[in-house]
Amino acid sequence: MKAVIANSYGDPGQLHYTDRPDPKVAPDSVLVRVKAAGVNPVDWKVLAGYLDPIMDVHFPLIPGWDVAGVVEARGEDATEFAVGDEVIGYVRKDAVQQGTFAELVAAPVRTLARKPAALDWQQAAGLPLAGLTAYQALDRVGVTAGETVLVHAAAGGVGSLGVQIAVARGARVIGTASERNHDFLRSLGAEPVTYGDGLAERVRELAPDGIDAALDFVGDGAVDVSQELLRDTSRVASIVEGDVRKKGGHLVWVRPDSAGLSALADLADAGKLTVHVDTALPLSEAAEAFRRSQEGRTRGKIVLEVS
Repeated sequence: MKAVIANSYGDPGQLHYTDRPDPKVAPDSVLVRVKAAGVNPVDWKVLAGYLDPIMDVHFPLIPGWDVAGVVEARGEDATEFAVGDEVIGYVRKDAVQQGTFAELVAAPVRTLARKPAALDWQQAAGLPLAGLTAYQALDRVGVTAGETVLVHAAAGGVGSLGVQIAVARGARVIGTASERNHDFLRSLGAEPVTYGDGLAERVRELAPDGIDAALDFVGDGAVDVSQELLRDTSRVASIVEGDVRKKGGHLVWVRPDSAGLSALADLADAGKLTVHVDTALPLSEAAEAFRRSQEGRTRGKIVLEVS
């Protein structure tokens, strides 16, 4: 099969498009013919070595955790899916090596769900990691109907999905973004505010009585600002600030969850959730996709298409 590999830690220039052996398929896994794979900031952070203290990374490395594709074969005990099923997955395994930036990936069934029919392959590939991150963060702070939620970096891959999931739960959403993304946030059902100095005052103008929960998808002091506004300062979840627990909040490290993926697929098929694809590139241009992700100005998702 063709795949993107790196032979050592480094920058995106380490990535090469080359031939690799087809993956082996364990009894609890299926072999997925990849149609598209989502690119996430964690992918270039793995490549840079930032996760080495907490994860076993082996080389040559095929990066990537997001996938959308078709089941081509299945292990002896992988009865949840049949050959020909269209699936999505957040394929994070115990060790990082055999990722999704390839024509084929062996995926444990616990990491997969059926692809939502309402999303095309590119959109479906952008849903798993970002969607589960937002879904689990909302669960962690217990967002329910009628509450007001502040979403930081609301136009990004995780934030834009978090906005839609919160709106689907009946919450009022205030989302931070640059002014160029304000109309985009309105289209998702959020009330936009510009990030940066004076954010707390701008949010108070919209919610004078404070907010019920906050999701930090950007860092850069977002937890502190959120706690100025929260009625209950424990109801903030962050995916980037390591000190959030010391401040009484919640750190979210997204977990593979087949049931959660199925819930996201149901929202998509009900017309309550879509994935905005900012950029789609061929698999051979993974290095360029990493560079664009590093810039941090993406609206929605970057995906790689596999022929």
